[in-house]
Amino acid sequence: MDWGLQNRLARIIRPETGHVVMLAVDHGYFLGPTSKIENPRATIAPLLPYADALMPTRGVLRTSVDPKTDTPIVLRVSGGTSIIGPSLADEEITTSFEDAIRLNVSAVALSIFVGTEYEHQTLMNLADLVNEGEVFGIPVLAVTAVGKELEKRDVRFLSLSCRIAAELGAHFVKTYYCENFEKVVKGCPVPVVIAGGPKLDTMKDVLQLTHDAISRGAVGVDMGRNIWQSEAPVAAIQAVRAVVHEKYSVKKALDLFEQLKRKKK
Repeated sequence: MDWGLQNRLARIIRPETGHVVMLAVDHGYFLGPTSKIENPRATIAPLLPYADALMPTRGVLRTSVDPKTDTPIVLRVSGGTSIIGPSLADEEITTSFEDAIRLNVSAVALSIFVGTEYEHQTLMNLADLVNEGEVFGIPVLAVTAVGKELEKRDVRFLSLSCRIAAELGAHFVKTYYCENFEKVVKGCPVPVVIAGGPKLDTMKDVLQLTHDAISRGAVGVDMGRNIWQSEAPVAAIQAVRAVVHEKYSVKKALDLFEQLKRKKK
């Protein structure tokens, strides 16, 4: 792995702890103005100091993120579908590497849809992106997406998807947490980050998910709705950070969340 590529990846996965808290704000590329992120700039600004990396689209990056930030950017570069279209899996590359370089990103990200009619298309998107990433020294994050079919989030499917992504050259992988998650990690030779997924019922559920994933081998989390749709988003991301980087128990992190939430009031 080239020095520049290693350096960019080290900006995302913190060398001090070997972990990462990514903030996902790319939902609008297929969901539109999602609740609590209708105004991306207002949502992102107070959370940015607590994120190790931010995952936006180029449109949100250009319009809604302070260019003076030193937070690494993992740029979403796939899309072309919407939640009301026939298939979320029918994605293509939407952003050139030249534009990603102009935006000074630390990594690029795209979704793969294993087991769908667009499997080949999205896997070739990944292979092409990795080829270009190696030329420019920019890491590629593969997102093992399931579209609208959330029941696919089991250990066999996620292990298959993550391993294929790694085999095609992805430098790290984002996937869902599942039962026996350690098997997914064991079968994937590159770092694994978990997605927050749909909004969970309570902050305790969010912290439990984070704790379980980290304890079973994930290097970090890439959360969106479970942070910025929280009743106290800044407290939420700090509590998640405490689990990821400081090995807080769920109870201790929940106590921190409640304390920070009260202080905000």
